[in-house]
Amino acid sequence: MENRSILISGAGIAGPALAYWLHRYGFHPTVVERAPAPRSGGHAVDIRGTAREVAARMGIVARVRAAGTGARGMAFVDGTGKRVAKMGTDVFGHSGGPVAELSIRRTDLARIIYDGTRAEVEYVFGDAVTAVEQDSDGVHVQFEHGEPRRFDLLVGADGVHSNVRQLVFGPEERYLRDLGSYMALYTAPTELAHDGWRLMYTVPAGNGRPGRTAALYPQLEAGTALTGFFVRSAPLPHARGDIDAQKRIVISAFEDDRWQVPAMLEAIWDAPDFYFDRTVQVEMDTWSRDRTVLLGDASYCASPMSGIGTSLALVGAYILAGELAAADGDHTRAYTGYQQKMRLFVDRAQEFARASGDGGLMPETPRQMWMRNQTIRTLRFLPKRFVPRGMEKVADTVELDEYRTPAHH
Repeated sequence: MENRSILISGAGIAGPALAYWLHRYGFHPTVVERAPAPRSGGHAVDIRGTAREVAARMGIVARVRAAGTGARGMAFVDGTGKRVAKMGTDVFGHSGGPVAELSIRRTDLARIIYDGTRAEVEYVFGDAVTAVEQDSDGVHVQFEHGEPRRFDLLVGADGVHSNVRQLVFGPEERYLRDLGSYMALYTAPTELAHDGWRLMYTVPAGNGRPGRTAALYPQLEAGTALTGFFVRSAPLPHARGDIDAQKRIVISAFEDDRWQVPAMLEAIWDAPDFYFDRTVQVEMDTWSRDRTVLLGDASYCASPMSGIGTSLALVGAYILAGELAAADGDHTRAYTGYQQKMRLFVDRAQEFARASGDGGLMPETPRQMWMRNQTIRTLRFLPKRFVPRGMEKVADTVELDEYRTPAHH
């Protein structure tokens, strides 16, 4: 088998999942990650549809359940905290709802996959790729701190603002589709007992201000919640590294709002894990160039609000590794097969995210918000066969091939 040594940039979900399968098929993956150690905290993600099968084949479902957020569903509240509409995880069957049955913090899922691979896979934390030179028989890679190294193949699994994509495919502006809003997430103390429900407080557009939603998500630690803010807005001038400016954007969008918002905003200055970004999609005609290939958000982010990014990452990792094994390491054949098998899933996920992503969270009018609440209220009374299965159908797009572990491994 050719092309055995493979560098993976990024130790989120996609990178370690790919390393798991590559090692199983007899390759030698190395994972480099800019963060000094596996991250902790952060937001919950859902494992849906075909990705549940991938998790089962990796043998991690029991650990995912044990570390689950215990989320029971999503409830919309008014300014006094009264729940005006709610959807339990049971409304859509297994994985079609806004909160899937397998819900876990992103960092906990990454840690589970990392723990299952670190004995066999080389991980390099606190470093990043700075230069890439590809030739006919390998990839010469330079690092911020470590010595230059040579690998057979390179995988960029380093997120929306992928460093590898920038180096090999060019400036990110070419590939980002702006979805017209900002989101912010951070952990904050709360006295609210949210009993496993993701709570959402929505204010429709009006008085010269855009539609917006403030959210509290259950955390495993009592007295804490993950705070979320979603607001429709044109891009506002600020330096990407200017955290204080980002926090001021959130505060000015939500100041004077009711419910738990004042306490949530007060906690923003001390937040240990503040995350802020535009909601974007990554759109690319091709995910590979020569010996380099992209995976997960780096190549096909559907949007952080789509609820399907983790599933895309897990399924993509399974297919990419499997295609490399099936092609005996012939990257040209493998990359083509990977793209053919993932493309429909990616297109459907991105289309679904654009069509349904933010209307419910950033309504343009009070009527739009009222319609949302009415729709949610009626769902639980409908027979299952009449409940819209949009997300579930998207998540089930791919049928997994059985890739055989090479006999010589």
